[in-house]
Amino acid sequence: MAGLVAGTMAVGSVWAQDAAVQQRFDELEGRIQTLEEGQIQLGKRLDALEKQVSDISDKANQPVVNNSASQEDLKKLAEQVQEIDQKRQADRELILKQLEKLGKMGVDSGSRRTESSSDSNDGSGRSGAGLSSTAVGPQSGHPYTVAPGDTLAAIAKAYRAQGVRVTVKEILAANPGLDANRLYVGKKIFIPDPSAK
Repeated sequence: MAGLVAGTMAVGSVWAQDAAVQQRFDELEGRIQTLEEGQIQLGKRLDALEKQVSDISDKANQPVVNNSASQEDLKKLAEQVQEIDQKRQADRELILKQLEKLGKMGVDSGSRRTESSSDSNDGSGRSGAGLSSTAVGPQSGHPYTVAPGDTLAAIAKAYRAQGVRVTVKEILAANPGLDANRLYVGKKIFIPDPSAK
């Protein structure tokens, strides 16, 4: 009987061992299944990240539209700027020539006015009928061509040093349309001589 009890205990012990092994086996199988599911999730996340990197890489490799200029574009632009500058210089020279012509016409008409007023004066101090009632400045004076650095004040001072008592105001009155702030080199003006009356 003792053998039967020992055999039963041995079988029970084997079953208990089998149950413990089975339990550990089930636990390991559960852990493996959890790891496999986690690996699947990580694979999906990795695929999504790879797609994002690929999209970003594609965008980075695309040329930027309207935001970059080639060397040829810059060269063409520089040539256009030079062409415009040359036209501007030509226009400036043309304007200066036209102003010089107008200045000559103004001086010529001023001297004609002076001659006609001296011819039409009848000695009584009254002007003839051909003159405007607003005669401009004195009748005698000197032609002068504006030089670099000239101002009306400097011109008047130089003539005063030569004995011609003239003021800036008298020069402006003798040269209608003359702007004291815009004298250009080569412009011909009339310097009145009040002392020669």
